[in-house]
Amino acid sequence: MTINSILIAMILALLIPIYEAWQDEDIWQKMLAFASIATKTSIMILVISVLRDDWMIGVVGVIILSVGNAGLMLLAQLIKRMNEV
Repeated sequence: MTINSILIAMILALLIPIYEAWQDEDIWQKMLAFASIATKTSIMILVISVLRDDWMIGVVGVIILSVGNAGLMLLAQLIKRMNEV
C-alpha cells in the first residue's frame, strides 16, 4: 500500500462524517460529526508531517487533536443548555 493510497483512504473516511452532519438535524449528532472531522483531519496532518519530516506541521496537528474536540463539546453543551431553557 503506497502513501498516496493511504491519504486517499483517509480523505474518503473524512467524507462519512461530513455526509452525516449534512443529513442529520440533531445538534448532538452534528457536533459529534464535526468532532470526528477534526480528529480525522488532525491525524492526516500528523501523517503528512511525518512524511515531510516537518515538526512544525506536527505541532499544529497535536494542538488540533488536543484542543479542537474539547471546544466542540463545550459548544454542544452550551447549545443544549440554551435549548432546555
